[in-house]
Amino acid sequence: MNHLPVVDLTIIAVYFAAMIAVGIFLSRKNKGADQYTVASGAIPGWALGMSFYATFLSAITFLGDPGKSFGANWNSFVFSLSMPFAAFIASKFFVPFYRNSEAISAYTHLEERFGPWARTYAMICFVLIQLARMGTIFYSIALTLKALTGYSMPAIMITTGICIIVYTMMGGMKAVIWTEVVQAVIKTLGALLILYLIVSQLDGGFDYIIDTGKAHDKFSLGSFKVSGFSMSTFWVIFLYGFFINLNNFGIDQNYIQRYHTARNSRDASRSIWMCVLFYVPVSMLFFFIGTSLYAFYQQHPDRILPLLEQVAAERGGRNPAYLSPADYGDRVLPFFMRNEVPRGLLGLIIAAILSAAMSTMSSGMNSSATVFLKDIYLRYFNKEASPKAQMRVLYVATGVMGVMAISFGIGMIGVKSLLDAWWKLAGIFSGGILGLFLLGLLARKAKNIEAVIAVIIGVLVIIWITFSRQLPDNYAWLRTNLHANMTIVIGTLTIFLTGKFLAGLRKSSH
Repeated sequence: MNHLPVVDLTIIAVYFAAMIAVGIFLSRKNKGADQYTVASGAIPGWALGMSFYATFLSAITFLGDPGKSFGANWNSFVFSLSMPFAAFIASKFFVPFYRNSEAISAYTHLEERFGPWARTYAMICFVLIQLARMGTIFYSIALTLKALTGYSMPAIMITTGICIIVYTMMGGMKAVIWTEVVQAVIKTLGALLILYLIVSQLDGGFDYIIDTGKAHDKFSLGSFKVSGFSMSTFWVIFLYGFFINLNNFGIDQNYIQRYHTARNSRDASRSIWMCVLFYVPVSMLFFFIGTSLYAFYQQHPDRILPLLEQVAAERGGRNPAYLSPADYGDRVLPFFMRNEVPRGLLGLIIAAILSAAMSTMSSGMNSSATVFLKDIYLRYFNKEASPKAQMRVLYVATGVMGVMAISFGIGMIGVKSLLDAWWKLAGIFSGGILGLFLLGLLARKAKNIEAVIAVIIGVLVIIWITFSRQLPDNYAWLRTNLHANMTIVIGTLTIFLTGKFLAGLRKSSH
């Protein structure tokens, strides 16, 4: 089946049309930047929590989590287990801080503490993270739809990208949040439907999946040994997840902006816990889907041969027998959908994956446009811009971010693992801004000079961790064995501890 049946194409077209219609309907209520960016602070807490959950449950989760558990084990699920710890800190300290400050931009505080450079630095890091996230999601959509339709990946990214850009530009944050509520339900039902279709075709059902998973060590969360943080152990993923989730809940404009859409601080804090309550078990569901797919093709090895032959041909005609499950993990779910899912249901599942993509990318585009308006345009170009001028800037910035994200996604074609690629890029592009924020919040004696030095050292450390493995043998002593997921951990701690240490030195010298 190189092309989708008409019934499935119709379902997908209706879904896209409905989302764009929502954007057009809500655009009539966007009378100014406040309505467009924070929905005038009128969103109930439960809807905000569902919105956060939908943002976390992106297309990366849909393909990346099953791909990792199919190709390896459940080690990456530890990321989800770290969420409650980050949520506790964010709900107790960060939400009250932002709600009391009333600044829509997450980075206004950095300018107040350290000057304009800190705000601009954080904004640039945020935009880079959003581009990486949205680009990875565009790639994941293209990976799925190419397997189902045969169309080229760039064409798929451009087509879906235009629809998402139009929907986001028209509706603003209110459209983002309320459609994410619907998308959260669609995505969850889509995951349950996928699992049902796998289990229903297995002799032995759940018992066979569990037995196969145990026999091949698929349920392992990774080694609990501390091995110099050079391997993907339980602790490396836990630390990475804690710092990334703290970064998300604590300084990511995607989330900070939506705290201001809540009716009060209590609703904003509860929304974080609602997100955790839904995401952790549903992410476990996606890892179980990957293990179920592994069991399915263990029971029906002949059915996966076409995929193995295709991947082997793409890699220079390698012998399919030498491919490991990790070589094609991200492609197994689209392959299963193409060959095993009945007509009509396939369209529903694709709509669920598209909803997973739309929720994350629409919020990313909206928050990036907000950052550009607040931190760049109003800060440096036109402080007295009229409401109409601000809306024009928001529309243009949303469109530009969408086009850049599509370009980023096209550049990712050929990446082996979606989840690994996204995690690595997130660790690098975060640039240690969490460390700078913690320095400003917790080290009250730290001044501008300490922050500048700390950031410079932190960025150099991040560059070293990222690129030192490519150094020639003459400089082998400069290489690091640290796992790539430790980048955000080391970068954050370097900036915070360096700034705090320098502030202490200055105080003692006086």
